[in-house]
Amino acid sequence: MNYTENFEGIKIDVQAVDISISDSVQQSVRDTITKLMRHAKKIDSVDVYFKEEANHSTDSKRVGMRVGVPGTDVFAEDRGENWYELIKNVEEKLKRQLDKK
Repeated sequence: MNYTENFEGIKIDVQAVDISISDSVQQSVRDTITKLMRHAKKIDSVDVYFKEEANHSTDSKRVGMRVGVPGTDVFAEDRGENWYELIKNVEEKLKRQLDKK
C-alpha cells in the first residue's frame, strides 16, 4: 500500500511494503507531523516507510521517517511490534534531531 497526500502544505509519501495501513495509523502519522512542525521552521516533505518482516520472530515491524527540511534532511527509524509505539519513538528521535539544527 503506497499513497501520497498533501497535509497542511506538506507532501506526505507513505510506502508500506505488502501491508495495508489502517486509518488510525495514518492519522497517527499526521499527528506526528503536526508535532514536528513545532520543532522545524519549514517542512517540505515527509517520507514514511512501513515494513513487516516475516522472518523475524521479535521486532518484526519497522517504521522509518525522513523529514525534508531546508539543508540536510533528518531521518529516524525504529523496530518493534506495535505501529503506534514505533511512530512515537521515531517522532521523539526526529524531535531531538530537529532541535539540534
